[in-house]
Amino acid sequence: MEWFREETRRHYAFNLIVRKHSPQLYSLVRRMVLDADDTNDILQNVFIKAWQALPKFREDASLGTWLYRIATNESISFLNRKRKFLFIPLKSEQAYLSEKLQTGAFTDFEAGEKLFQEALLQLPQKQRLVFNMRFYDELSYEKIAEITGTSVGALKASYHHAVKKLEDFLNKQF
Repeated sequence: MEWFREETRRHYAFNLIVRKHSPQLYSLVRRMVLDADDTNDILQNVFIKAWQALPKFREDASLGTWLYRIATNESISFLNRKRKFLFIPLKSEQAYLSEKLQTGAFTDFEAGEKLFQEALLQLPQKQRLVFNMRFYDELSYEKIAEITGTSVGALKASYHHAVKKLEDFLNKQF
């Protein structure tokens, strides 16, 4: 962050930030929106917002946590805009994302992984987000709470409900 505050090193410092955080943010966004092109667009918006806001960044949270929060908000906003633009009812968001799963770059998944991804799409947006952060990114509940602005207790409940719904869905498949 010190380099970013120096005018002569600002671009270089931001390039380092992008290189360091892009892989994790890409994974987070991709698991939410499923489409690679949409993911790249959202990630570009995340870094544009970060670039604009970095001079005012107070470092109350870590830079990674702050970027995760921006990426999370951008992903949710994107899905909400997509739903409104396509006039997709809330329940049909699953069908829209399921179609992305079937036709997108996820077509090379093994049957088991595809079934698990289909199960994840059955979860409400918030539960899917919490599950992805906890399961795939292995973030602590405290870190997820910082990112989402949700209490640790509520996150534990969301994760527990998500796991239960996933188990129920997968048990019905076998």
